[in-house]
Amino acid sequence: MSARSHTQRDPGAPKDSASVEIQLPWWAIALPAIAFATLLLLILNPADAHAASGEPVVTHMLERIRETVSGTTL
Repeated sequence: MSARSHTQRDPGAPKDSASVEIQLPWWAIALPAIAFATLLLLILNPADAHAASGEPVVTHMLERIRETVSGTTL
């Protein structure tokens, strides 16, 4: 019984993986960079990051869903 030889799936693919060029769209670099800069600024100046006061958003959202489903408003 003879063993099968390993064949390359894509004959047009380069053999050296270091020569593969990948091109990203501009937003694939810009958006993570903007998000990182924003989070970094919040860490550097925590006075601008105010805590939410009052009723939690989740509780308010669940109350609105309950009102919508039951058809009554308070």
